[in-house]
Amino acid sequence: MKHSMKEELKLKGIGVSQGIVIGKAFVVQKGRISIPYYVLWNEEDIQKECERFIWAVDQVENEFLHLKESLRNGMADYASLLDVYRLILRDQLIYNETLNLIKSRGLNAIWALNMALEKVQQVFESVDESCVFDRLSDVGSVIERVMRKLSGQKSDIFENIRERSVLVIRDLSPADAAQIPLEKVMAFVLDIGGKTSHTAIIARSLNIPAVVATERATKEVETGDLVVVDGTSGDVTIRPRENTIRYYVELQLRLENYIKEINRKASQPAITKDGSRIKVEANIELLEDVVSAKDSGAEGIGLYRTEFAFMNRDSFPTEEELYQDYRQLAELMAPLSVTIRTLDVGADKLTPWLPVPDEVNPALGLRSVRLCLKYPQVLKMQIRAILRASSYAKNVKLMFPLISGIGELRILKNMVWKAMNELRRENIPFDEDIPIGVMIEVPSAVAIADLLASEVDFFSIGTNDLIQYALAVDRHNENVAYLFESLHPGLLRMIKFTVDSAHKRGIPVSLCGEMAGEPFYVPVLLGLEVDTLSMNAQSIPRVKNLIRRSIREDCKRFVRKILSKKTAKEINEELRHLVIREFHDEYHFFQEGFPSDGFSLLGAGVRL
Repeated sequence: MKHSMKEELKLKGIGVSQGIVIGKAFVVQKGRISIPYYVLWNEEDIQKECERFIWAVDQVENEFLHLKESLRNGMADYASLLDVYRLILRDQLIYNETLNLIKSRGLNAIWALNMALEKVQQVFESVDESCVFDRLSDVGSVIERVMRKLSGQKSDIFENIRERSVLVIRDLSPADAAQIPLEKVMAFVLDIGGKTSHTAIIARSLNIPAVVATERATKEVETGDLVVVDGTSGDVTIRPRENTIRYYVELQLRLENYIKEINRKASQPAITKDGSRIKVEANIELLEDVVSAKDSGAEGIGLYRTEFAFMNRDSFPTEEELYQDYRQLAELMAPLSVTIRTLDVGADKLTPWLPVPDEVNPALGLRSVRLCLKYPQVLKMQIRAILRASSYAKNVKLMFPLISGIGELRILKNMVWKAMNELRRENIPFDEDIPIGVMIEVPSAVAIADLLASEVDFFSIGTNDLIQYALAVDRHNENVAYLFESLHPGLLRMIKFTVDSAHKRGIPVSLCGEMAGEPFYVPVLLGLEVDTLSMNAQSIPRVKNLIRRSIREDCKRFVRKILSKKTAKEINEELRHLVIREFHDEYHFFQEGFPSDGFSLLGAGVRL
């Protein structure tokens, strides 16, 4: 039921692109796609239905090609994403499966396509990686576009925007965004989405404030309603009262000045007041992310997720393709370092090429290095590509994920040595001293951190998985997500032991989970003596700013104090008091995003 014009209503979402906008809403209601079901019995009708599906896919692919050619300034970096969309169109699990359902079961095209989409969603949801989880909406956007072709609906959903407005829509894909008349859009408000979704990336690249995951904005907002969008806190205020408008106008001015100031200093090193230097790096998954990482002040790539080179393809990637990708990354970032993580997915992601076992619990099954050890040809190809890429600027690091013991690590290292010997025999250059590291993300790795430290050149703590495995909590399970506590005393003690063990052996430690990108955790991570923080690019300016305003020795004393606390709630309150005292202005602007113990921190998305 719609609210009266005088009634103020506030929705809570996830702020993914900073800034405050006050303006009138334009609500885009995508027409609901009717998915009829019927069976074709005649071979001629089945053939025509296959041809109709192929025609629809071809039409959408041509649209993507046209959009890529016509991308406006500010979006050119995302041209390759449209190529990814084209690969999704031809993905075996979608394209071949749909045709198979039409031919084998006589299903109509749109119903068959919907069944194929459901199968793909099941595959993606089995991977506990937030960036993959968020990308589900991108697959859905591509399929929806084909469905609209099959149902005869128009593709341009923005043709009725007449004036500068706040765009309120259920979801927004790069293909949709390429059609938006950006001169008429002040902010984005979406029902769904996540911090790492393409919608968030696009909004940040265009410096347009955006809030996603409001769940019901399209139901509560009417075109013409006045709305306030706070892309920093994630608040969306509908039909604001006069005093609310005055508050946000003043906050908008102060926030803009504050963000300009910290962005201006983003390229400067992060050195504490007492002279301790902390490297701040970026987590990325596509070459196109390098630009935003550099612009945000990244001092290297702390985690390059290599999984996307293997996903949404109709053929297995070759060593040469991987090599070219890694080489370009190394050259783009030189002389800054690049840490390339080997394949970190479950077997279900490689179904087009490899036999897949039926697993009851994929999170504890054949995934990551375990998968690579079962199919060593996959890992060998990737290791060779990484080694070859390391020869150009000698700024590449090789990292293995999900290490649980010394035995498997030595097998992996032996594979590296064999690959090195092969390259020597082939007279192919590589960095003979390439650093080799491991991710610490399971409790057994923490328990033997002192032993692992003697085997590798660096550690990278992946807090997302470490919390999940240490606390036995699936953060995507709403029934237990409240237990996903980044400030759990057990987790902080694990990080402390890992860092201490590494430093005793003289090797550095990076922390690359979402915990690293939460600016209010800076005092905790400084006190735990982590050497490098790696995060999403947008968080870098704020994190660097708080590092420069901190005194590391004070942070160490603070950590000694909170390590004696018994609950995450107690630690959270101590941290809140510290932040209010030491970073009052930062807390004033971003207090809505202050991390709490439990569900609201990561289960529902960190408010950055």
